Amino acid sequence: MTLPELNQLPIPQLKEALFTCCGSTTWVNELANLFPFETKESLFEQAEVIWFSLAESDWREAFGHHPKIGDINSLREKYASTASWAEGEQAGVSTASVSVLEMLAEGNQFYEEKFGYIFIVCATGKSAEEMLNRLESRLLNSPEDELQIAMQEQNKITKLRLEKLLVS
Repeated sequence: MTLPELNQLPIPQLKEALFTCCGSTTWVNELANLFPFETKESLFEQAEVIWFSLAESDWREAFGHHPKIGDINSLREKYASTASWAEGEQAGVSTASVSVLEMLAEGNQFYEEKFGYIFIVCATGKSAEEMLNRLESRLLNSPEDELQIAMQEQNKITKLRLEKLLVS
């Protein structure tokens, strides 16, 4: 849809569209309150300003709206509204070996146990091996540092999804 089309959506449909870009209810509500936007750039800028002003609980809520990297069954079942985007974002996993997928699954489990949320990475353009390397290196982070990294990664994902939403 175009920006003018997005600007004209009734609030419930606007929020639904924004929710496909980021799973934080607060982010969706705050951004929806700023519509209409004159330019994509102003939309992207405000989306980012809001994202970085949110509380940790809002970030964690958004993280919870992603399938685990490499979890194709979860992707299909739980995340049907964003599955095609997530599949494209995780395309590098589709050609991964069974051993890499198993290591990703194991790493995801360790990550979730350590940090309390799933491993968040902007997967677009990354191979499964690259994501596994990032996961393994990020497991060494402190919870405080990792939250900041995960928040930055979610911001990248949100921007990419906003761009996908607004095809002109």
